[in-house]
Amino acid sequence: MNSKRALRRAVATASLLTLGAMATACGSDDASDDASASSGGDKNITLGIIPSWTDGLSAAHLWKNVLEDEGYTVEITEISEAAPLYTGVANGDIDIYPSAWPQVTHAAYMDQFGDDLEDLGAYYEGAKLTFAVPEYSDLESIADLQGKASEYDGKIIGIEPGAGLTKVTKESVMPAYGLDEDFELVESSTTAMLAELRKATDAEQPIVVTLWKPFWANSEFPVKDLEDPEGALGEAETLNAIATEGFSEEHPEVAEMISRLSLDDDQYGSLENLVVNEFGEGREDEAVEAWLEENPDVLEALKG
Repeated sequence: MNSKRALRRAVATASLLTLGAMATACGSDDASDDASASSGGDKNITLGIIPSWTDGLSAAHLWKNVLEDEGYTVEITEISEAAPLYTGVANGDIDIYPSAWPQVTHAAYMDQFGDDLEDLGAYYEGAKLTFAVPEYSDLESIADLQGKASEYDGKIIGIEPGAGLTKVTKESVMPAYGLDEDFELVESSTTAMLAELRKATDAEQPIVVTLWKPFWANSEFPVKDLEDPEGALGEAETLNAIATEGFSEEHPEVAEMISRLSLDDDQYGSLENLVVNEFGEGREDEAVEAWLEENPDVLEALKG
């Protein structure tokens, strides 16, 4: 382990507790202790996710399955906000955030912590932030929201306060379209946003939400994207695995394997759907096993 990373790990033990993180160990304490004893800690990998952001959830459980099959002990740490997640990776308390949005959505965090982060490569192309409304809505563009605040109770339903999408919406989209005076961005959580979306679409009521692609909700709910003629939501970007600086030196085999992952829309969509919807919470490992059986070529590519 390089000296810089060793120092970060020495001071990082309490950092996630200070930031309100919640750790969930995937695997028994005995198994973890046995792995550490036999490998000197070199076979332990910690993945950090925000569980309601299901791209990261799906990617983390995919890597948990693959790496444990290679003899690693994998722990998934669940955190509620992006800032403490990036802090944890930068400090070395978390090894990898497996589904970051580094070019646009999380650019501010990359700028802040970039010297202590390592990009292991992109696994998905074409990720994009969106505003969405129900398919039955007459709206076609974000600009069409102007003058219609009363129809939406003056609210745009958003997600977590620390999300890059929330920042872009407040600082770019709403000012660009003159929505900041008449509309309020409701900052809640992804789960709460989806609950409001379900309630509205079930009743065929008007609603506008902040969404993104890839995300299973785009096919689960009867929604459509609003056009963004001002480009205020930013360009499409990639989903990348971001590690603590020096990770590829300590774990070259894992870094090489991660760099080989590449998913197209169908592969990504089926993975997320199995993990989130068809199997659900507590059965993620089964979901990944089922997905790998359907996509053996992906596993072959990862293992070279």
